[in-house]
Amino acid sequence: MFTTLSLVSLVALAASVSAETHTVHFDNRCGFGTPTLIQGGRVLSTGGDFTSNGPLTAAIAYLQTGSCGFNGEGCTMVETTLVNPTCAGCGSSTDITLIAPHSFSVTTGFGYFNGCDGVGQDCRSGSCVEAFHQPSDTFVQRACQSNNVNLAITFCL
Repeated sequence: MFTTLSLVSLVALAASVSAETHTVHFDNRCGFGTPTLIQGGRVLSTGGDFTSNGPLTAAIAYLQTGSCGFNGEGCTMVETTLVNPTCAGCGSSTDITLIAPHSFSVTTGFGYFNGCDGVGQDCRSGSCVEAFHQPSDTFVQRACQSNNVNLAITFCL
């Protein structure tokens, strides 16, 4: 009985230690607006840290200034997928988009932490080359191939 129970406990512990998690952290330096994180039409955060227990795919973030649509229309938007890589090149990816109906609203930047530290992007004007302006601007995407990587998003750099 003890051996079986111990084995079950070890398997459960190993599963919890290796569980995938990702945190999105906001730093709003603007003095106005509400940082907003959305995934699949659901608001995940309005400023506080959000931690996903598993992959966070196709999430969007922006500073709601009162003039942004629900999906960030009319504002600078960050798009992200945070996922542990299961093959070369299939890990996390994040970018800033100004593709219509999105447009520049506030300086916005992001950076990975707890893996790929120093990898990120800043957009300080509507003409920044660090953001998507058209769908073919894939060079602006920033990838990370680290497990359990987190993301910090800053407004008004």
